[in-house]
Amino acid sequence: MAQITTPTTADVTAPRRMGAGAVLLALLPLLLLGGLLALLVVTGAGIGARTAPPIEELTIDRISLPANDALVVEVTNGGPDAVTVAQVLVDDNYWDFTISPGPEIPRLGRATIAIPYPWVQDEPHTVVLISSNGVTFEGDVAVVTRSPQSDAATFWRYALLGIYVGFIPVGLGLLWYPFLRRLGRSGMQAVLSLTVGLLIFLLFDTLAEALEIIGTTPGVFGGAPLIFLVALLAFGALIAIGSLGKGRESSKLGIAYRIALGIGLHNLGEGLAIGAAFALGEAALGTFLVIGFTLHNITEGIGIAAPIARERPIWWHFVLLAALAGLPAVLGVWIGGFVYNALLAAIFLALGVGAIAQVVYEVGRLIVRQSQEEGAPLFSPATFGGLAAGIAIMYATALLVAA
Repeated sequence: MAQITTPTTADVTAPRRMGAGAVLLALLPLLLLGGLLALLVVTGAGIGARTAPPIEELTIDRISLPANDALVVEVTNGGPDAVTVAQVLVDDNYWDFTISPGPEIPRLGRATIAIPYPWVQDEPHTVVLISSNGVTFEGDVAVVTRSPQSDAATFWRYALLGIYVGFIPVGLGLLWYPFLRRLGRSGMQAVLSLTVGLLIFLLFDTLAEALEIIGTTPGVFGGAPLIFLVALLAFGALIAIGSLGKGRESSKLGIAYRIALGIGLHNLGEGLAIGAAFALGEAALGTFLVIGFTLHNITEGIGIAAPIARERPIWWHFVLLAALAGLPAVLGVWIGGFVYNALLAAIFLALGVGAIAQVVYEVGRLIVRQSQEEGAPLFSPATFGGLAAGIAIMYATALLVAA
């Protein structure tokens, strides 16, 4: 009678060697897919010649005024077909124009249209682009004023704006650290809950801003789902990185740095808004945003300092925390003022959403752990009051920006 041998666990779980045959098996579906795609392109997928008119979509990304007699329009083709810009109307009048790299803009291509138009200070103007098929694409400049020049002086002025908006107010908020050290158990739980409230507001605020910006981009880039997916991936990546500690609890200083990182990505978005406002000539709006964001961001320092209120970090940690949370605003102003791209701005903000969500998770765990260690209820009046106060404070200061 033949003896039946049972494979051992080692035989079952032992990985097989990756030889040339295994590589071929991995590539076979891709090779077959490539052949199928080539067949579809050659045969037109069997649906015959196309008889429908082309689908033209052109998004006006930005209209700037670099000189007293010039309008510059930046566009992106988000449609399935190429678009040829044939004519340009400014305030219902046809005008000469030059377009770079050329009048035909391919799918997902970008172009810059220069129009020698003598615009009038403080008056609205409307630009209409007309394709070779007669499709129109319209953009407006609400209040016209000359855009700042891309020179060294403007570069440093923008940097100073970012420091005013980000680094200085966050640093001032960190000065509450000595006061936080004097709080008792209930007071510290309230402040940690206050931090969660601040971060929850920032999370929703950043998400709303990202969705608003992505709404101005061509739909082919993904729209709102792209924002949620990038945020989810950022959240998961940060959780995965945190798990490298092999079960060790996160240090409170590490949590403070992660809070600063999440706030920094949020402040990057604020810098984008300010830089874009100045670049588009909306200087009055830009100045108002600077004042509003400066007052709004001082509360962020409390959220960074709260987890380390029982620690004694070396002084330079506070400088690094303020820089990590505040200096991204400088980068944001530069990007918004000089090379603004709505898609990249939305992606940056989506990363901020994921980072802030991960920090809310970390601080929430810290609150739960401290409640368990002290035998105190998790949802006490102190914790709920701190959470509500954090949201209320951020909302009240945000009105200075939104008004």
